[in-house]
Amino acid sequence: MTSTASPPANKSRRTIAITAGVLAALVVLFFAFSGLYTDVLWYNQLGFLPVLTTEWIATAVMFAIGFLGMALPVWVSIQIAFRWRPVYAKLNAQLDRYQQLIEPLRRLAMWVVPVVFGIFAGLAAASRWQVALQWLHRTPFGETDPQFGLDIGFYIFDLPFYHGVVGFASAAVLISALAALATSYLYGGIRVSGREVRISRTARVQLAVTGAVYLALQGLSLWLDQYATLSSPSTGYLQTGAGFTEVNAIIPGRAILAIIAGLVAVLFIVTAVIGRWRLPIVGTALLIVASLVVGVGYPFVMQRFQVDPNERVVEAEYIQRNIDATRAAYGVSDVQEVRYNAVTDAEPGALRTDAQTTANIRIIDPALVSDAFGQLQQFRNYYDFANHLDVDRYEIDGKVTDTVIAVRELNQRGLSESNWYNDTVVYTHGYGVVAAYGNQRSVDGQPVFLEADIPSTGALGDYEPRVYFGEQSPLYSIVGAPEGSAPVEFDFPAGGADEESSQDANTTFKGDGGPKLDNFFNQLVYAIKFQSEQIVFSDAVNSESQILYDRNPRDRVKKVAPYLTLDNDAYPAVVDDRLVWIVDGYTTSASYPYSRVEQLSDVIADTNTPRPVVAFDDINYIRNSVKATVDAYDGSVTLYAWDEEDPLLQTWQKIFPSSLHPITDMSADLMAHVRYPADLFKVQRSILGTYHVTDPTTFFSNNDAWVAPNEPTATGQNPPLQPPYYLTMQMPGEDSPAFSLYSTFIPRGTAESTRNVLFGYLSVNADAGSTPGEISENYGKLTLLNLPKQNTVPGPGQVQANFNADPTVSRELNLLRQGETEVLSGNLLTLPVGGGLLYVQPVYVKSKTETAYPLLQKVLVAFGDGIAFEDTLDAALDALFGGDSGAPAGDSDVPAEPTTPGTPTEPGTPAEPGTPTQPSTELDQALQDAAQALRDREAAYASNDLVAAAQADQRLQDALERAIAASGDQ
Repeated sequence: MTSTASPPANKSRRTIAITAGVLAALVVLFFAFSGLYTDVLWYNQLGFLPVLTTEWIATAVMFAIGFLGMALPVWVSIQIAFRWRPVYAKLNAQLDRYQQLIEPLRRLAMWVVPVVFGIFAGLAAASRWQVALQWLHRTPFGETDPQFGLDIGFYIFDLPFYHGVVGFASAAVLISALAALATSYLYGGIRVSGREVRISRTARVQLAVTGAVYLALQGLSLWLDQYATLSSPSTGYLQTGAGFTEVNAIIPGRAILAIIAGLVAVLFIVTAVIGRWRLPIVGTALLIVASLVVGVGYPFVMQRFQVDPNERVVEAEYIQRNIDATRAAYGVSDVQEVRYNAVTDAEPGALRTDAQTTANIRIIDPALVSDAFGQLQQFRNYYDFANHLDVDRYEIDGKVTDTVIAVRELNQRGLSESNWYNDTVVYTHGYGVVAAYGNQRSVDGQPVFLEADIPSTGALGDYEPRVYFGEQSPLYSIVGAPEGSAPVEFDFPAGGADEESSQDANTTFKGDGGPKLDNFFNQLVYAIKFQSEQIVFSDAVNSESQILYDRNPRDRVKKVAPYLTLDNDAYPAVVDDRLVWIVDGYTTSASYPYSRVEQLSDVIADTNTPRPVVAFDDINYIRNSVKATVDAYDGSVTLYAWDEEDPLLQTWQKIFPSSLHPITDMSADLMAHVRYPADLFKVQRSILGTYHVTDPTTFFSNNDAWVAPNEPTATGQNPPLQPPYYLTMQMPGEDSPAFSLYSTFIPRGTAESTRNVLFGYLSVNADAGSTPGEISENYGKLTLLNLPKQNTVPGPGQVQANFNADPTVSRELNLLRQGETEVLSGNLLTLPVGGGLLYVQPVYVKSKTETAYPLLQKVLVAFGDGIAFEDTLDAALDALFGGDSGAPAGDSDVPAEPTTPGTPTEPGTPAEPGTPTQPSTELDQALQDAAQALRDREAAYASNDLVAAAQADQRLQDALERAIAASGDQ
């Protein structure tokens, strides 16, 4: 009789556990694969798949090299120490117990230890793929350093790579030595008995050879360190580069130490042959002593007793090297310095020769009018504008006009009902741009729009207004539908395109903006990526669906050009009937010999760009090498090689040969909207604050160092720097005005002494011209106005203080601040006109109610010590310059009745969208009554007439209430 036995329970559990483990591993692998697969789909759709594959291949190759470079030596070292161990070595009891514990896992450990170290080393090596590719495709700079006569490219491409290789090899040899040491000790190759150490012949040879290799690598590292002194901090005066002590002590000392290290390595080889450790031990001790004497002591003595007492003289040659290299690396060698003997007396007619500049003075502050754009042009809560708007220029009626421009982007936080369908399928894009004249305002202080409304109308012509890719776009959207399907993507609200319609307008995306969701597998991987099962189950996803994500213009450019450092401001422009984002890209390095090292995030920090808490972005070389555009409708990215002479860009073009377009592919319309980037200008401003001085003696004394002024309207203990501003203006000595970027300089002060007077005025021509594929010869031309030191010209901080302290200005500002209003000071602009420096500041008034927005009510101007405060810039200039400035400003003809964009108007009376409003005579009368009441109150208090003072207070209160009511009606 037979019986059937059941399988053991533990075997069933083991099977279940193995199955579960395999399934879990497969799930993890699929999740990892889905991330890689979506990357392939994204890059392939955008046309930059070679960028991704090149990065992946380079990363994989570097990982393999790092893994094998570490794992193989460690494995070989362990194997040698174990296989040639003494067979009959007598071990102590403790080592015996260690062997008994380790022996069951020995085979596994001999493989696992090298693999673990190899994985870590592979990851470290993989992160250096850019360094390796740059070395393989390096491009000579064609310029040599002043110390060794080597090409600059050696320091930027070769030296970092060689240092990385030597450092990695040193780590691998050191870990291999430790592994051999531990194995030899555990298995009797090394025995310690009291003070006696016995080493077997195999262990001796292995350790001696390993030590020789390590010492040779240290010698090579010391030899390379000679060259590293040219881009490292100096022990003397220089911030970066080899000074007198480095050239005469440290560099020769490192060469000597490198030779000694090589000789000691030879002594280790001798030990491997003859078996005596005395020679390498003595040699190592001598190397340590030599390091202290030659590497530390001698440089210290030279610096302390030879250099410090005569530092200005002995360091002069090396200071000059630093000056020349820094100016070349930051692109400021060709700055044109102009002596500008600024006058401070405002004479009648002084602006006559600067009429074109005066007519283009921007009185609309892009940092303050976002709320006005929102209240006048937002239309619905699900639209929004950026907090800080952009400044560009457009040709209007044959005249180039500075423009404040903003994109009406989608803001899903404003939706009354938020769910997956609405957030992903319906509300997918913003709509159009809104643009205002920079130099004009309406009668009640609103911006005067040249492009506005939904659908977009105005002077910018017809263009594709839908904004699927922007700075505030949703995380992802699903768009597209088969031909003939009813559109479901919300386009614009009812009453937009057809005033008779009560239905919202919908649309269907027709471009190629994202990967297809035309099969279940693609839907599944994106459901995993965005953790949303709706992507798989929703009927809104169809055979023509596309998924749009990574929609911020800067993010898209960064992904397709990982070698670029991007400007913080991506700005919109209507180009060739398309709305595009323009992004500036920089190639940077921190290895340029003798060039001053700066932290990028620190020098570009100002009112508009906050300083990060932690940043690791040191640079000492920068070029604006790439201009990129991102289409706001379909997200297509185009990279243009802007600085084709930059060796760094040439190197990256070899690595990614198909990703960059030549500058000749840029259209005339695009060229007309390219501008000099603000972040680059801020870096150059920081450098020129010190390096405008080219004489090493003056540079050493540091008595002519400048800094950009603090933001004059900021409050607090640590105000940010004043940002540079874009303006169309004519610089002294130039024949015509140009779209420019400028900043000012005041003397660098100390905690005890600070003077807010102007010493310098820096501008750069920011207009690339409008010739297809050809950069204007004046583009990027830096001009530095040097102001006389003996004739004090007030700086921005001093001018702001004068504004605040002026009795007339203070009284009127206090009047405007009464009740439920607040006064906002706009950007303080500085213009070199009239033979001096003209300051212009718009003054906005904003009600404290929830839906209020700033209105431009007054304009402050200053020239020398003179101040004027009027309703318009034109009136303020006339008042400042003795009744006649000699040139009308752009706001000389404020429109009495706003009109619709695109409607022809007389010059100086541009169009404005929205419901027409009448000029506020009630507001003007109320303000006049309030001013008179304030004067009466002051006179009553002066004569000690309390009754009259009380009556004046009552009239003041009544006038302010009427003013607030009239302002709210506008």
